Amino acid sequence: MKKLYSAANLPDAHIVLNLLANEGIEARIFNQNAQGGLGEIPFNEAYPEVWLSDPKDSVGAQKILLEYQRGPVEMGLASCTNCGEENPGNFQICWNCSAALAV
Repeated sequence: MKKLYSAANLPDAHIVLNLLANEGIEARIFNQNAQGGLGEIPFNEAYPEVWLSDPKDSVGAQKILLEYQRGPVEMGLASCTNCGEENPGNFQICWNCSAALAV
C-alpha cells in the first residue's frame, strides 16, 4: 500500500476514491473516523487519507489527483436557439424552455 493523498475532510477523500475507482485503481480510505478524536490526537493525524492498494498505480493516480485538484474546467456559455436564454456550457437542455441545446 502507498499513501496518495491527505484530504481536508471525509467527503473530499471519497471524491478522490471514486475518481480512482472509475479508472480501475483500487484504493482505501484510512482515518475515516479519526476526526472524532481531535484533541486526543494531533489534528494532522486525523485527516482522512487515501491509500493505493498497489503502489504500481502511483503514476496514474497522481494524474487523476492533479486533475481533481485543478478544479472544474470552465465550460463557457451556450445560447438556446429556441428562446435565446444563456445556459452553462455543460447543459444539454435549456433551463428556461427545456429545448435541446446545440452541442
